[in-house]
Amino acid sequence: MQKPLLSNTDMKDFNYYAPTEVVFGEQAEEQVAALVKKYGGTKVLVHYGGQSAKRSGLLDKICDLLREGGVTYVTLGGVVPNPRLSLAQKGIELCRQEGIDFILAVGGGSVIDSAKCIAYGVPYEGNVWDFYLGKAEPKQMLPVASVLTIPAAGSEMSESSVITNEDGDVKLGYSNNLSRPKFAIMNPRRTMTLPPYQTAAGVTDMMMHTMERYFTKDDDMDFTTDLAEASLRNIKNAVFAVLKNPEDYRYRAQIMWGGSLMHNGLTGCGVSDDWATHQLEHELSGMFDVTHGAGLAAIWPSWARYVMHENLSRFVRFAVNVMDVPNDFTDPEGTALKGIEAMERFYHAIGMPINIKELIGKDISDEEIKEMTRKCSRDYTATCGCLKVLKAEDMETIYKMARG
Repeated sequence: MQKPLLSNTDMKDFNYYAPTEVVFGEQAEEQVAALVKKYGGTKVLVHYGGQSAKRSGLLDKICDLLREGGVTYVTLGGVVPNPRLSLAQKGIELCRQEGIDFILAVGGGSVIDSAKCIAYGVPYEGNVWDFYLGKAEPKQMLPVASVLTIPAAGSEMSESSVITNEDGDVKLGYSNNLSRPKFAIMNPRRTMTLPPYQTAAGVTDMMMHTMERYFTKDDDMDFTTDLAEASLRNIKNAVFAVLKNPEDYRYRAQIMWGGSLMHNGLTGCGVSDDWATHQLEHELSGMFDVTHGAGLAAIWPSWARYVMHENLSRFVRFAVNVMDVPNDFTDPEGTALKGIEAMERFYHAIGMPINIKELIGKDISDEEIKEMTRKCSRDYTATCGCLKVLKAEDMETIYKMARG
């Protein structure tokens, strides 16, 4: 295994907070009513996405279990990928009218993110979008929990949510520990009918959650780095197994658990995280409404080539320890580049794009790139990233590199 030379910097202090109760297994949803009551819920908003939750029978089962357990509920569906602010605002008004005191998300990351947005907004007198714009901080929110059906976003254990405002196609994230779900119900069998593309995009997203923390200038927390590498290797192996056999419970379980652990903070303890790839991708999703994981795959290789010299040894370590590239000790740059190329081959092998043209099926114009750059830089006032702090001109360069 490739190990970096120990640096002389002091290891960073950190707080690790992961209060979510996880109930994992084939009969996990049977406990839903007891868990809602355990965390103080008496009248629940059951929030979900499209028709798949109904067709699978899961939504009816959850509602039946709540009713049998003496928990009153109302439902609100309609969540789409890149969840919309307008539906969250509708949910806020519904919760106020119905006296809702608990929100249960039945679905994947988009549904959970929408549920968090609603939970922020119910007790807030202003516009919930204020939190995403950084204009306000919540003092309280309704408790949230989830019945997870799509492993990817990690929102079931994280403090994050991402919402798209249709007014201007602006996609923004907001993080606050208040929003960490009270519990997460995870039954891997519920993921066996996911289409291959959705499975692959989900794995890409969860891997990127750890890679955003892994690619750092901090080389002192070896345990965290080793944990990140092991997680990435495990998920790589698991996705090939489930794409070959979608009903492989063992590997479906690895992916489901991995998605949670790779975004609950565990793989970033003691290091500075980056998130530039996510922020760059948010503008792709906002403009073209693409699948988030696929958008990350389209952006990451160009970002990696642009920033790799900020910590070349970290990219060498990734190439060797995660992507199985032989280490050419005489040419670290070549080894790092081979690692990025190996990641591109991995993306293609699981059906993901490696540039924007592959992602959206057409050439992206200079005007569209400039508009994404403007939004990502908040009208040229903000930077993103930590490994290399990206200014607007850097963002534009990466978008142009990624155009395909």
